[in-house]
Amino acid sequence: MTQINTPQDPQRRSLLIGLGAGGLAVVGMTLVPRAVLANPEDVKMAIEERIGDAATMDGRISLELPQIAENGNTVPIAFEVDSPMTESDYVKVVHIFAEQNPLPDVASFYFTPRSGKARASTRMRMLKTQNIVAVAEMSDGSVYMAKTEVKVTIGGCGG
Repeated sequence: MTQINTPQDPQRRSLLIGLGAGGLAVVGMTLVPRAVLANPEDVKMAIEERIGDAATMDGRISLELPQIAENGNTVPIAFEVDSPMTESDYVKVVHIFAEQNPLPDVASFYFTPRSGKARASTRMRMLKTQNIVAVAEMSDGSVYMAKTEVKVTIGGCGG
């Protein structure tokens, strides 16, 4: 016997294939784990990758961050490192790290004595309340670190 295809058969097949693919996508999204967030140990390891086993000291870095960020999509961040910025004493690089973002490395800012000041500002995305860490490498090999917590709120609720 011969089967006759009607115009509805291809449409029905496309509909069933589309529903099946949509169902697989929904099931697949529930099985895939959420993005893994960095933690303080990941930040510590990232810092060690950048500076090796150099000891860090407090001081010389001023971090400017809001205590409460109402919108985690655009959190302003600025820093300044107290340095004369001379040929013999200057800031080489400042690294910024975030303890609860998917990747701990946020940015690195490079300076020379000709920079005049070791200061920069930018905006970053923050997923949730966390510590922001700044590490400054100086020309003499010394390393300074500063840490500030930023509370991220979403729709007025604490994060």
